[in-house]
Amino acid sequence: MTESIPSPTTRPITLPSERTPGCPFDPPPELMNLPPVSPLQFADGHVGWLVTGYSAARTVLIDPRFSTRPELKRPVFGIAPRPGGARKPAAPGWFVGMDAPEHTRYRRLLLSEFTVRRIKQLEPRIEEITAQRLDAMRAAGPPADLVKEFALPIPSLVICELLGVPYSDHAFFEEQSRAIVRFDTTQDAIMAALGTLSGYLRELVVGKRARPADDMLGRLITGTDLDDEELTNIALVLLVAGHETTANMLSVGTFALLQHPGQIARLGSPDAVEELLRYLTIVHLGTPVRAALTDVELEGALIREGDSVVLGLPAVNRDAELFGDPGELRLDRDDARRHLGFGAGIHQCLGQQLARVEMRIGYTRLFERFPTLRLAIPPEEVVMRDTAVVYSAQALPVAWDA
Repeated sequence: MTESIPSPTTRPITLPSERTPGCPFDPPPELMNLPPVSPLQFADGHVGWLVTGYSAARTVLIDPRFSTRPELKRPVFGIAPRPGGARKPAAPGWFVGMDAPEHTRYRRLLLSEFTVRRIKQLEPRIEEITAQRLDAMRAAGPPADLVKEFALPIPSLVICELLGVPYSDHAFFEEQSRAIVRFDTTQDAIMAALGTLSGYLRELVVGKRARPADDMLGRLITGTDLDDEELTNIALVLLVAGHETTANMLSVGTFALLQHPGQIARLGSPDAVEELLRYLTIVHLGTPVRAALTDVELEGALIREGDSVVLGLPAVNRDAELFGDPGELRLDRDDARRHLGFGAGIHQCLGQQLARVEMRIGYTRLFERFPTLRLAIPPEEVVMRDTAVVYSAQALPVAWDA
């Protein structure tokens, strides 16, 4: 291999990078002005790599020479290391931190719950949940916080019913989830939230093993040989991922549509949701992370064995070599499906079809029911949360004509 620019002698950048004031939907300019592969300073002093080019990002996601195992990856942000500093392998059932064949075993057990056919069967219930939230908004009258009244309850209710988690506990697990996905806190705080939520789910699993129900956890208990630890960690992954990202897409996507009102009429376009996913890319900084298992040459950069690699997905999904006019939101564009918002390869998002349905129904029914929907505050006063793995609006006050 021949190493070329960018090289390890190039001054590495650090994350996070700041967005331009008044441009809440655009990636940080620093990410948009980089080569496809650039040196990146990690929290522990390691100099790894940041990928902002589409071709390189796709390679990292699908090439088995890049691992997702946590014990091989370095911390991206300034999280205080635990005593000893050693990172541990993924716990049993934490399949998102495993490579094949361990990952394959768990994913195969879950695939039947997330097929297109299975999600199609869930659509009437998702429609019902969405209508109930819209009815509640209308009954309460304007103004309303769209995050609290609409965007968060829908995916929370859906994933709770799917898994068999009591929605009455939603405030508890939503609070723990927010703590888990933050990167402006200590590792001890994150581990405490993980432990609290794990303890709750373990009790739930033990109860369901005694009295299995017709839900995902019940079916996994009766139809597999998974033990309680595996089931707890699977439930933890799905519960956090199953509501955190979709909820924030519903709120940030609505914010973007209200700022681009000409696009609302195009919500019926086949790839409208794909374009919102591409344009916003709310899984924004520090994820995914991979570790090189061997030396790999990538876009002229030599990724050495042991190096950690971060994908800057907001920049990747606006790569001008793949997307025409990438900085424009166009719900009828024909290249949106190329986005990597759901990842690629063996770790491509397991619940992507469910998320698509929730967003398609959510956006469409929201603007059908409230055609005069608008922000209740100036757009520059909407507070965005950029200190977490998932970019979000802390609140989205809206109003409409009664």
